[in-house]
Amino acid sequence: RVRSDVRPSDLAYVIYTSGSTGRPKGVMVEHAGVVSLLHWLRSITSEEELSCVLGSTSVSFDVSVAEVFGTLCWGGRLVLVENALGLANVPEEAGVRLAFMVPSVAGELLRAGALPRGVKSLYLAGEALPVALVQALYEAGIERVANIYGPTEDTVYATAVEVERGAERVTIGGPIANARIYVLDARQEPAPVGVPGELYLGGAGVARGYLGRPELTAEKFVPDAFSAVPGKRLYRTGDRVRWLATGEVEYLGRIDTQVKVRGFRIELGEVEAALGAHPDVREAVVVVRSDARLVGYVVAAESATLSVADLRSWLKARLPDYM
Repeated sequence: RVRSDVRPSDLAYVIYTSGSTGRPKGVMVEHAGVVSLLHWLRSITSEEELSCVLGSTSVSFDVSVAEVFGTLCWGGRLVLVENALGLANVPEEAGVRLAFMVPSVAGELLRAGALPRGVKSLYLAGEALPVALVQALYEAGIERVANIYGPTEDTVYATAVEVERGAERVTIGGPIANARIYVLDARQEPAPVGVPGELYLGGAGVARGYLGRPELTAEKFVPDAFSAVPGKRLYRTGDRVRWLATGEVEYLGRIDTQVKVRGFRIELGEVEAALGAHPDVREAVVVVRSDARLVGYVVAAESATLSVADLRSWLKARLPDYM
């Protein structure tokens, strides 16, 4: 038996996410949340799916926790590629049965006719999942499509649903094992079925908070008024949702300026702050176009001349490529 002094409350990892003030936020996740996630993944994943899983996510992103440990901890085999589009180059004899990816990548693979015939299941997360894409995936031979939702602050995933063939709409489902979800109004009171509110997450997956950011932690991780256990907290997602009569939750959008671009969570304020820090920029604003491109608009400081090349170079030194 392997002996270890690691406790459930010990820190497992810190992963940074975009911050609205221009400072990325380090999310502190404990072992208990990861263990709960891994046991849930095992409960929904078959032996055949676990026999070979695609590993395509950078360790800078929390989905890699699900891919790597959700496979290897249960004796599965992981096929590593540079990114999910690399699935197109994985030979069928490699035997990949399950892949995690964002819906837009699944759509690209589908359009290119590059989904290997051996792939049976797709766990899709990180973006809204169009119902038309689900049906197209089933028609292409995929046997199981799951829509999974969750922020880094709740240990990768918080809700899930297996989308049925012929479904008329896609929801984010209900809570995974050991998770709790609430749709609350502005007074943090439960919203009735059908009435939009903010999604709050509770249970085993709630992170410890933000590294070195006590004020932001207190703002986003609030006391859990619905738990009888002292000290429990809920994470405020900033996502606008509503309960459906079916018991599932429908995602409606954001209540702030956070966006998702190709599966990456981006605070537009962080990009604006980086642009605004340029000595020749007086004002800056950033928007997302309908083709999922970030576009920045700037006003030059008095007597300054701006060049696109200079601004791009400035941003590249301060932000990751996807921002």
